[in-house]
Amino acid sequence: MSNPNHTAFDANGRDMTVMDNPPAQKANTSPAQKAGEKPSNPKDAMGVNKVAFSTLSMPVIAEMAVGMTEGGMKYGRHNYRNAGIRASVYYDAAMRHLTAWWEGEDIDKDSGLSHIAKAMTTLMVLRDAQLRDMVTDDRPPSSEEWMGHLNHLTAALRKKYPNPKPAITLNDVPPAMVLYT
Repeated sequence: MSNPNHTAFDANGRDMTVMDNPPAQKANTSPAQKAGEKPSNPKDAMGVNKVAFSTLSMPVIAEMAVGMTEGGMKYGRHNYRNAGIRASVYYDAAMRHLTAWWEGEDIDKDSGLSHIAKAMTTLMVLRDAQLRDMVTDDRPPSSEEWMGHLNHLTAALRKKYPNPKPAITLNDVPPAMVLYT
């Protein structure tokens, strides 16, 4: 027998269950409704089961839009949708941005954007091209299981050294020692 209820929750975790044959209710009588809240609109129950764009960070999305604008000006807007891409080119670009950020360079000198935003923009192009089957997959042949083995070795090291020396971070280095300022 099928369940007549379609359970859903809104962005605040409130139960927005839709029943095929709901009992008649007066407005503002829902036991889940808190004082001062408006009654739920029937659209709410359906909308919470769709893509929740409200979960995205708009400042980060806007940074990516600036990155995409830069790419559009340099190469032609949406060029990757027409010409396609090679996976290695976008992997390399994303890794350069992540490595620059990891090494303490927060801002890409060419664009003025965060290296993180540039890496995300690069990965967005790669993913968009994948979705459209416009990627030449030039990755090397897959390696045998290697990450599990390295994770096992790392866990053994943590067991061997339960009280490791603290990491030296960018905050610990005197300004005179920071390279390439």
